[in-house]
Amino acid sequence: QLQLVESGGGLVQPGGSLRLSCTASGDALDSYAIGWFRQAPGKEREGVSCIRKSGITQDYVESVKGRFTITRDNAKNAVYIQMNMLKPEDTAIYYCAAFQSSYSICSPYTYKYSYWGQGTQVTVSS
Repeated sequence: QLQLVESGGGLVQPGGSLRLSCTASGDALDSYAIGWFRQAPGKEREGVSCIRKSGITQDYVESVKGRFTITRDNAKNAVYIQMNMLKPEDTAIYYCAAFQSSYSICSPYTYKYSYWGQGTQVTVSS
């Protein structure tokens, strides 16, 4: 059974950077699509970015394009999201999630993902 653990969240000032890590155990991540989601207080969970088995990435939130970068390191069984030029509206709990498919695809929809981490809090505030 795949297990995911996020880390790297915290408090950062506007304009700052954070790198979140999603570390897997129980199975190899290279056969999964990995998505990063976030949920702000009072809002629904939204898909932020995804990386396919092939390594192709997709961003689903217009406001993060050019600021967030998702990467994977199969040797370390981990996926990362580098977040630069952070804004207060990026404040949320960030989750990584995984699903398997015969195809190298991605999805912004929570229902596609079978495995979830516990989340890590990101707060952007001065």
